[in-house]
Amino acid sequence: MKKIILLTLFSTLSLSFALSLNAKTIEIDVHGMTCAFCVDTLNRTFNKIAGVTQVQISMKTKKIRIETASELPRIEMIKQAVLDAGFTPTKVTVFPDEKDKK
Repeated sequence: MKKIILLTLFSTLSLSFALSLNAKTIEIDVHGMTCAFCVDTLNRTFNKIAGVTQVQISMKTKKIRIETASELPRIEMIKQAVLDAGFTPTKVTVFPDEKDKK
């Protein structure tokens, strides 16, 4: 029984570590975001996308900052999600995972 628990724990930690190796932060400048409803719409849109672990949206700076846990979503998927929500992505910047810099 202990072996099964240890094996399960080890496989979970291995998967978590493997996903964090591919983690990245993506920042999207958005044109057309003017109100709290806009922020809510984009927040709900990005929370539905597979691979997105965290979403931060600033109406003041007109930027969306998402954290991903894997190679998904691709940049094309992100741009299309912004377009589908009714906004225009003007610039997309990809930052490497902050943990990798240490």
